[in-house]
Amino acid sequence: MGKHKAIIIVNPNADLGRARIKAALLRSIVDELGGADWIGTVYPSHAIEITRRAIEDDYSLIIAGGGDGTTHEVINAFMQFPKEKRPKLGVIPLGSGNDFAHAIGMNPLPEMAVRQIFTGKIKQIDVGRMVDDHGRIEYWANAIGIGFDATVTIRSRKFTYLKGFLIYLMAVLQTILLNHEAPCFKIKTDCESLEEKLLLFVLCNGSREGGGFLVAPTAKPDDGVYQYTGIRQVSRLTMLRILPEVMKGTHGRLSQVIMGDFHKLEIESNLPMIIHVDGEIIAGFNSDIQWFSSEMIPGAIQAIV
Repeated sequence: MGKHKAIIIVNPNADLGRARIKAALLRSIVDELGGADWIGTVYPSHAIEITRRAIEDDYSLIIAGGGDGTTHEVINAFMQFPKEKRPKLGVIPLGSGNDFAHAIGMNPLPEMAVRQIFTGKIKQIDVGRMVDDHGRIEYWANAIGIGFDATVTIRSRKFTYLKGFLIYLMAVLQTILLNHEAPCFKIKTDCESLEEKLLLFVLCNGSREGGGFLVAPTAKPDDGVYQYTGIRQVSRLTMLRILPEVMKGTHGRLSQVIMGDFHKLEIESNLPMIIHVDGEIIAGFNSDIQWFSSEMIPGAIQAIV
């Protein structure tokens, strides 16, 4: 164990490698606030291993420095331990989307977020547990996207010359042009059953995806309820019209949009699903997942906000 009670896990490759530079500028602020041990991730899922070790070494505060993917890994490690053993979570937004950091109320400026973590208050955050038809388990903190927005996430990786929200906007436009499939979904929640042809279906704990799309504008990660948003099969032109509404969070009034609340959900598709979990692709273009379920674990994690 290091000399501090806090550890900062930095993904230097977050935000297309810009996170490395941003993190270096934070060291003096962290030292001024009492200090922390630092460690960088080297490969995918490395943050899970580091977090597990840090919990076993009794760190009381684990800080994820990166994007939604880094936080996703840290939370997946937290959930492998009983609730009383889980440390507090801090999040420094160093990624391109930073949607979970936004959901819990972190300042978008990393240097301000660091001060928040060392002086802030605790918020009990709900976490989702997802199981697919192969028995794979993933925990999620912000959103699960199926179809259109998962395809956008895959395409966004190619726009290395852009920053932040612009990356996702370009990927959205490309996806509207190139991918326009609307599988038939059977969706069963603890409140209702639906059967719909949908271009997009998103399970939301936070309000935002893709660094600026307000998919579920009233969703809060500490209110004990999840929300979903779906867009029915529409033309490419209509999809372009719906886009600005989603950016403003006013799409709920459109007849092509379905929205609702749930605690538990099962979804089945007539085609393999393309899926992202907190911005991480778990089922890509050669997916073989056609069913999964998800349920909420209320107040699973203590985040400092």
